Amino acid sequence: MLNKDFHTVFQKEVFQTLARCVENLSLESYLVGGFVRDHLLGRVKAKDIDVVAVGSGIELARAVQKELPGAQAVQVFKSYGTAMVQWRDISLEFVGARKESYSKESRNPQITKGTLENDQNRRDFTINTLAVSLNAQNKGTLIDPFNGLEDLQNGIIRTPMEPGITYSDDPLRMLRAVRFASQLNFEIEKQSLNAIQKNAQRIEIISKERIVEELNKIILTPQPSNGFLMLEQIGLLGRILPELTQLKGIEEIEGQRHKDNFYHTLEVVDNICEYTDDLWLRWAALLHDIGKAPTKKLHPKIGWTFHGHEFVGSKMVYKLFKRLKMPLNEKMKYVKKLVMMSSRPIIIANDIVTDAAVRRLVFDAGDILEDLICLCEADITTKNPARFKRYHNNFKIVRQKIKEVEERDHIRNFQPPVTGEMIMKEFNLKPCREIGLIKEAIKEAILEGEIPNEYEAAFNLMLKKGKEIGLEAHEE
Repeated sequence: MLNKDFHTVFQKEVFQTLARCVENLSLESYLVGGFVRDHLLGRVKAKDIDVVAVGSGIELARAVQKELPGAQAVQVFKSYGTAMVQWRDISLEFVGARKESYSKESRNPQITKGTLENDQNRRDFTINTLAVSLNAQNKGTLIDPFNGLEDLQNGIIRTPMEPGITYSDDPLRMLRAVRFASQLNFEIEKQSLNAIQKNAQRIEIISKERIVEELNKIILTPQPSNGFLMLEQIGLLGRILPELTQLKGIEEIEGQRHKDNFYHTLEVVDNICEYTDDLWLRWAALLHDIGKAPTKKLHPKIGWTFHGHEFVGSKMVYKLFKRLKMPLNEKMKYVKKLVMMSSRPIIIANDIVTDAAVRRLVFDAGDILEDLICLCEADITTKNPARFKRYHNNFKIVRQKIKEVEERDHIRNFQPPVTGEMIMKEFNLKPCREIGLIKEAIKEAILEGEIPNEYEAAFNLMLKKGKEIGLEAHEE
């Protein structure tokens, strides 16, 4: 049931202020887009409010900013004819009604002033063309020239104008169609699907930053597999993330088969979404197996293998982030490390869990340990109930073992009890290779459980190792 009552909306301070400024300026204005759509759907209250003015949206923005107590200074974007006002936790965007015309080489249109009808015609989907009057004579009236209400009711993504023109003019709309369908659990109507498939190559003119922005929104939906399956079916995924589509398919040679790693990957992403909203952990789930396509080989005795796919995949993460102009910072390093280590806890869970193996896992994973275990648990996609239960029970054992080892040995964020400065002082050394050899020996001894993670034991081992490599302790 759609929430068509906008009278309650106009009882709120921000909308009373908007309506008052519209009246004072005698400026025909309307609420449009996402706020109207989400209010009708009864979704969580929107923090973004779009206003279209038949005239100067910038003038209206300045008037509203003065009226809203504590509102931040107006941000004006003259080239787009838009203005932003931030008030408390609400962003208001103002634009003048406009007509648009496009060239084939760019998604940036030529803009001229227009009417409300012109502005609604230029919008991407019927569900985003809905407008609500802010004008005194018909305040709260819904204007719906393209049956957007009906499409909202029926869960349909449809373009207001001919879809081939809509998607060719601005190919980003193809990704937005998938994103809205994924977010709202809607269907893209058939003509739109056909038009997207015909125009898929036009995605090449879209900036990588805008593409990633839409991908992130799809990844943050409750069930991202819906969006990625749509992207694959309409021919966009292979143009954006070929590393994923290359995982698709099952190869069989002499009766030896392997699972379809593309569909497995999407299951893993959906699984991890039940436990985390973290965008980058979800990216790690999406990319955790990308190294399997280039490492796939058939071994005559043991079947299909993917040796070293984690290492290869981690290298591919960097290249993928760079190609898509994603941040080459700690976020990329985090995803890369999770991909690199994605099989480590699984190996431990399948074997007899030794303290040494757990210590090494804790040491190598460091701050990402919890996320790594979460990723590995999401990686369990077997449909065999007994196997599913056994794998999860194994991870319970691993988690308990990690807790016990960490409480006893304090390996996480490990700092050796004996520092390089102590070694230099004891053996009267300047920086040299031997210091590294001693530090490594102490670290290995602690991780293997040969000595406790304590100063005295580490100091004695330092003296022993120093003597073995021909160093003499400094006598005071």
